[in-house]
Amino acid sequence: MANSFWNRIAGLYDFFELAYNKKVYVNTGKAVAEYIQETDRVLECACGTGAISVWIAGACKSLVATDYAANMLAKARKKCSAFPNVRFAKADVTKLNYADQSFDKVVAGNVIHLLPEPQKAMAELERVTKPGGRMILPTYINKTKKSNKATVKLLELLGAHFQRQFDLDSYKAFFAGLGYENVSYQVVDGRMPCAIAIISKTEKA
Repeated sequence: MANSFWNRIAGLYDFFELAYNKKVYVNTGKAVAEYIQETDRVLECACGTGAISVWIAGACKSLVATDYAANMLAKARKKCSAFPNVRFAKADVTKLNYADQSFDKVVAGNVIHLLPEPQKAMAELERVTKPGGRMILPTYINKTKKSNKATVKLLELLGAHFQRQFDLDSYKAFFAGLGYENVSYQVVDGRMPCAIAIISKTEKA
């Protein structure tokens, strides 16, 4: 199972990312935090080892950081131990146990490409976002270089399950296909770039 893979590699995940893609790994968190305000209540899904969480925590009022893999959560909890405004929970991004319109900002990093039915996750992320809030979705655009494709293939051999791979155009097309119109994009450049989709949830009339 995919969950078993992420639990197995939790202890090595940061080492791999920092060795292979340090510039993007660090700067993605910084970039996401720029969209967070100090009054925001934030939900982060698929927080992994907390690489983005630590940047959000320093910028928001409160953060609920979630992941499906317990070992990833343990790493994230340790990384964010200096922030009293953060709590952690195990959660499935396609079945969130939070009330409608609970959060000002909802972040889901590097998970869309792993899901067999990402539209279910998007529906859940939108459901728990307040009108006028934002969904922020960083995802590696790993179709851009041949070396990145080889890295993905290696991870698949180790047990990861990639349902799709994106370049920037196909990432934009993915959200357009789901009917999202109020979307802007920021690319964090590096060895394996990361595209951040920022989706505004329209205020109800």
